[in-house]
Amino acid sequence: QVQLVESGGGLVQPGGSLRLSCAVQGRTSSNLSMGWFRQRPGKEREFVAAFNMSGIRFVYADSSVKGRFTIHRDVAKNTGNLQMNNLEPEDTAVYYCAVVTRGNPIASTLRNLEAYDSWGQGTQVTVTS
Repeated sequence: QVQLVESGGGLVQPGGSLRLSCAVQGRTSSNLSMGWFRQRPGKEREFVAAFNMSGIRFVYADSSVKGRFTIHRDVAKNTGNLQMNNLEPEDTAVYYCAVVTRGNPIASTLRNLEAYDSWGQGTQVTVTS
């Protein structure tokens, strides 16, 4: 059974950077599609970024994160990471990683929460001056 452990969250000032990491336990991350989602205060969980099983197709949320956030896989460390630059107060949220352990969905479907079957516990990111 796959377990996901997020780390790297914390408190940062606007304009700062954080790198979130999702450690995959129980499976090789190179065989998994992975996504990052976030849940802002009072909001529903929303898609941030994902890569497909092959690791060559990347999907990002709208322009609010594209260009500032980068998702990538670290095969050697068996992790999926989310590099977040130029953070804004609106990025304050609990960030979750998730993987698809069954099947190889097309990249466009990775925007949907329902595509994923394993979730991490979340890591808090707070952007404030």
